[in-house]
Amino acid sequence: MLYPLKFKPQFFDKIWGGEKIKTVLNKDFALLPNCGESWEISGIENHSSVISNGFLAGNTLNEIVEIYMGDLVGEKVFDCYGNDFPLLVKFIDAKDKLSVQVHPDDDYALKHRLSMGKTEMWYVLDADKGAKMNIGFKEPINKEQLQQRITNGTLEEVLNYIPIQSGNAFYIPAGKVHAICEGTLLVEIQQSSDVTFRLYDYMRKDAKGNYRDLHVAQACEAIHFEDNDNESIAYLSKKNVTTNLVKSCYFITNIIDFDQVVEKIYAEIDSFVIYVCLEGKAKIISNQGDEFVCKGECILIPASMEDVIIEPMPTCKVLETYMP
Repeated sequence: MLYPLKFKPQFFDKIWGGEKIKTVLNKDFALLPNCGESWEISGIENHSSVISNGFLAGNTLNEIVEIYMGDLVGEKVFDCYGNDFPLLVKFIDAKDKLSVQVHPDDDYALKHRLSMGKTEMWYVLDADKGAKMNIGFKEPINKEQLQQRITNGTLEEVLNYIPIQSGNAFYIPAGKVHAICEGTLLVEIQQSSDVTFRLYDYMRKDAKGNYRDLHVAQACEAIHFEDNDNESIAYLSKKNVTTNLVKSCYFITNIIDFDQVVEKIYAEIDSFVIYVCLEGKAKIISNQGDEFVCKGECILIPASMEDVIIEPMPTCKVLETYMP
């Protein structure tokens, strides 16, 4: 019988990375000088997450999708995605700003034989004073104007920056220009894709003195220039109530801030469920055994488990994500 699954994080050194994955989330990324990302649940080829608990420990997520199929991910999810796990969950620590970038949508990915598009959402866990995000442009812009600003180095003048703080959430559909800026630690939930097109990288050089590659032509083809919705997600979280943040065709994400026992019935959703623990600690109680999750950890509830009880210890805040 399947049970609540935990995974070993995978750490990635980035030119813009820092220390918060260790200092805030208590994860040991060993000798990486600039840890920018911790992949928590991944089915990306060559980076499939390894299970860390129970009798399936040591197996990868991709291996058990092939074995358990709909019992793990949900029958409708398996019919749609087959052996490809559809989501990637990660933590991102931006000590320095990330490149100005865009991700392709499914149509572009299919046309160019990429894995799939990349729509994502962010939840800000920690933000330094004065931290901000780039979400889209200040005003409408076309491809020719954008290319001109990249060429003459004035792109930042037309980018839309939003001040941020802990608890802010953002939905970033494929085709939206964006950049995570310095002083930010966040959770990212996204389609299972690692395709990024860089528009601009601040003339920054890597450790070997080289500029990172830009992908201006691909980015200009992938951008949805008509998308001018550049605001954060407006939500009001109430204690012990499930509050929706994102409802899209790619994933549904809710936030639950609770200090009382929560019972979840998942019989009708026909999907796996992922909990990302944002604060505190909780015990996941089920017929297949109990498991604990604390700040900075993720846990996957298989689709075959139709109900669970979550007990805060004594308080907890989680993101809850599943497939529509």
